[in-house]
Amino acid sequence: MRGQVENRAKYPIVVSTRPFVDAVRAAWKATDGGVSATDAVVQGCSACEELRCDGTVGPRGSPDENGEATLDALVMDVVMELTLVSSFPATLEVGAVAAMRYVKDGIKAARLVMQYTEHTLLVGEQASVFAISMGLPGPVNLSSEDSIQKWIKWKENGCQPNFRKNVLPTNSCGPYHPKEESDLERHLVLL
Repeated sequence: MRGQVENRAKYPIVVSTRPFVDAVRAAWKATDGGVSATDAVVQGCSACEELRCDGTVGPRGSPDENGEATLDALVMDVVMELTLVSSFPATLEVGAVAAMRYVKDGIKAARLVMQYTEHTLLVGEQASVFAISMGLPGPVNLSSEDSIQKWIKWKENGCQPNFRKNVLPTNSCGPYHPKEESDLERHLVLL
């Protein structure tokens, strides 16, 4: 019938927007082992955090603007109807952590937020305390010699780290402001 997709065979599929092959393999292995799609995503992301896929993901990655490596992660429990029919029900729940210190397992912490709290997002110290209380290892130092040197170089050049977008520096290295004042004004009007 037009507009309907029939799935005659149930084959797992793993899609990645980046060429992180080892992370995709970890997710595939988990999926092939019969875990839920959400748990397979967590396994793939965990592999990426451990491997530092592009040098910025996970512990020992890029420092924040204060020179410290912190973690952000988000996971959502959803199964698209056009993909595999899953025996695991999707809840559409979300769990996330941001600016989490001292815990190296960002995606696992996000999964725990989704699974064991009524919150969507825990930030900073509260994210760390929660993750450790739920059994994730910590406290650990998330910074590395590379991340510290990157931050020192930014500071020596009179720059602040720039993880922002659509901004221009006031001088050669910041502080930063929106490219166009109209962008800021437009966003303030919407608020």
